[in-house]
Amino acid sequence: MWTRILASASLVLALATTAAAQPTSLQIFRGVQRQVLTYPHFTVFDSVNAQIAVGTVTLTGKVTLPFKRSDLGERVGKVVGVQKVDNRLEVLPASKFDDELRQNIANAIYRHSAFVRYANQANPPIHIVVERGRVTLEGVVGSKLDRQLAYTLASTFGAFSVKNDLRTDEEIQAELKKL
Repeated sequence: MWTRILASASLVLALATTAAAQPTSLQIFRGVQRQVLTYPHFTVFDSVNAQIAVGTVTLTGKVTLPFKRSDLGERVGKVVGVQKVDNRLEVLPASKFDDELRQNIANAIYRHSAFVRYANQANPPIHIVVERGRVTLEGVVGSKLDRQLAYTLASTFGAFSVKNDLRTDEEIQAELKKL
């Protein structure tokens, strides 16, 4: 009888340990974030978003070169708690016009005195995604004023359109609390 009780106690303890060892969605998100941000080829011209649901990470966004898509998928797949990666990253088409637009907008934003604190970061937070002459600003800025200034600077280079998807630190913190 003691053997049966001990075996049951061991099973309960093993299940409790396994459940405790499972990372939370926030921990998985932080691991995915770390893998993307430490990827040496990730630049301000790439955009990667992750959604996490029951061990599956869905990557969306756009990257400038095909090898980045597969590399990022592999890196994210190594995060503890990730069982499957649904890699929906798109590769932006090659275009000299888009490349020039990217560079001009990046220079205007990151050389502006209001954005020096962002430019000096290892991973500058404002991402400039250009596809067929259409610009999307993504990432995180400190204030609504910074968001508007980045949009204004990006709008001066003859892009077909400029979409401002920048979010403030405050908005991001509210989203993280929901995880």
